[in-house]
Amino acid sequence: MLQSQPNVIFTGIGKVNAAMTVAQAVERYQPRRIFNFGTAGGITVSHGLHQVGRFVQRDMQCFKLGAQPGETPFESTGVVLELGPGLICSTGDNFVTDPNLEIPADLVDMEAYAIAKICLKKDIEFCCYKYVSDSADETAYQDWEHMISSGQQHYIDKLKEFNILEDL
Repeated sequence: MLQSQPNVIFTGIGKVNAAMTVAQAVERYQPRRIFNFGTAGGITVSHGLHQVGRFVQRDMQCFKLGAQPGETPFESTGVVLELGPGLICSTGDNFVTDPNLEIPADLVDMEAYAIAKICLKKDIEFCCYKYVSDSADETAYQDWEHMISSGQQHYIDKLKEFNILEDL
């Protein structure tokens, strides 16, 4: 039985889909807190659910504009968005198959940075948890396809910890 009925939004894959969907949800529901649950490749951590509190976009590369890897030119947010305790998640619109990255990362995904930036700009609490489904290496695609649904019970348990779900 649901203690309260949370709005569950599926963003789809990628930064653009995540930003578009979350921006629409923020406008419609005006939440005080957003949870992001999803899969990620592990760089410094292995399988399991991990809390993320710092975010960087790995595919922002504007060297000719004087920006560092991951830094958005003409913004004051810096390379890493820090929204709370936890690991560093590197977000980009590509599937990582080589864990040797130029920027700091414990995990890699395709959505968290976009959601984190919206939460930062709108002063919304952001709780991000990623289930490591692969090792961001040459077998990442196959591992991800095999492990994609393995995080579900971890997500449910985490929502119960926050008293958002009673019995599911």
